[in-house]
Amino acid sequence: MGSKHHNMQRKCRIALYSHDTMGLGHVRRNLLLAQTLVRSQLEPAVLMIAGAREAGRFAFPPGVDCVTLPALRKDTPGGYASRHLDVSLEELSALRSRIIRATLDEFEPDVLIVDNVPRGAVRELDPALASLRARGHTRCVLGLRDILDEPEVVRWEWQRAANEEAIRAYYDAIWVYGDPAVYPLAQAYHFPRDLVAMTRYLGYLNQTARIGPDADSDAERSGVPALPPGRIILCLVGGGQDGARLAETFAEADLPDGATGVILTGAFMPSDVHERLKRRAAGSPHLLVLPFVNEPGFLLRRAERVVAMGGYNTVTEVLSYRKHALIVPRVEPRLEQFVRAERLRDLGLLDVLHPDLLHPSTLSAWLRRDPAGARSHDHVDLNGLQRLPRYLDELLASDPVNSGWTIDDALALAL
Repeated sequence: MGSKHHNMQRKCRIALYSHDTMGLGHVRRNLLLAQTLVRSQLEPAVLMIAGAREAGRFAFPPGVDCVTLPALRKDTPGGYASRHLDVSLEELSALRSRIIRATLDEFEPDVLIVDNVPRGAVRELDPALASLRARGHTRCVLGLRDILDEPEVVRWEWQRAANEEAIRAYYDAIWVYGDPAVYPLAQAYHFPRDLVAMTRYLGYLNQTARIGPDADSDAERSGVPALPPGRIILCLVGGGQDGARLAETFAEADLPDGATGVILTGAFMPSDVHERLKRRAAGSPHLLVLPFVNEPGFLLRRAERVVAMGGYNTVTEVLSYRKHALIVPRVEPRLEQFVRAERLRDLGLLDVLHPDLLHPSTLSAWLRRDPAGARSHDHVDLNGLQRLPRYLDELLASDPVNSGWTIDDALALAL
């Protein structure tokens, strides 16, 4: 191989990339994978590459470290811009791309797991993927959440970005963090045969694995305050970037007798909204507003019911903790959350409210209803983390795919 890193004694190295342009769902998913991998028999060295400095707020387990990129943000129409630096999108993308390539060239992982976007945000991964493939050592995995968007939208976006060609040129496997009985991703998005052959369904990622056996002291160290006794109704809005309406509507809803409403605003909740919510909570003994906490599982354990947006991590937390939940999904710029919520509602696992119908009275009415009995979770596979080490072992036992293609070759073949 010729690399200074290659020797028989070297510990296995795994890198995980997430672009993190809206919320922190991608980096949280990668962190859960990293936690699982370092606790496996392989005990690899794990380096995360995250697209937002807020990733540094999370607690990283021993054996895991993180490089954070200058941040991009995605606006509601789906366009990208610099989140913090006063530079153009082109300058920021070039900077991020050079950082990613330099990091991966030096770390030279045995496996790179890319979250959700085959070529990275604004195609920033292309130079790094080409470099890794040319070196011939790294196996590349595309990790996909259960649902990306409506099939027509995904087909159009993937064709425009030449994602299938990039996967053929650079990737060895596709791992889906979902259950095909809930959503058969490869079939729904009309993957061609060669991509179907690369696809493995791990199952959903059970979020209870985030919490260790000493849960109470872990909660205190995570900055989760002591909750009042009695019933807890929890409101989750993901990263909070577009969660203001749900949070403020929840704050105005009528809670059941003896219940305390807890709103977790997220790292990206606009400061003026957060202040309004805090002022409202100051005048109510039954409302508590919390800023970012790095482990919401401690709150979910206590919650009797959950009102939440419909991101992957939030919904799998609801399923993992077996909570009675009302999901108010985001419907723009993607319908991903709405599709996921409807699928799981049809399986009897949660309730759904379209955001057009969101009002204090509709939340109050749902909170007054008695839960419709115990919900069977036998309909959904939550064993993704258990399968992860086995799938990784299988990948490491195989040689990296060496198609000899570049993305330009793959595009030319497609034409």
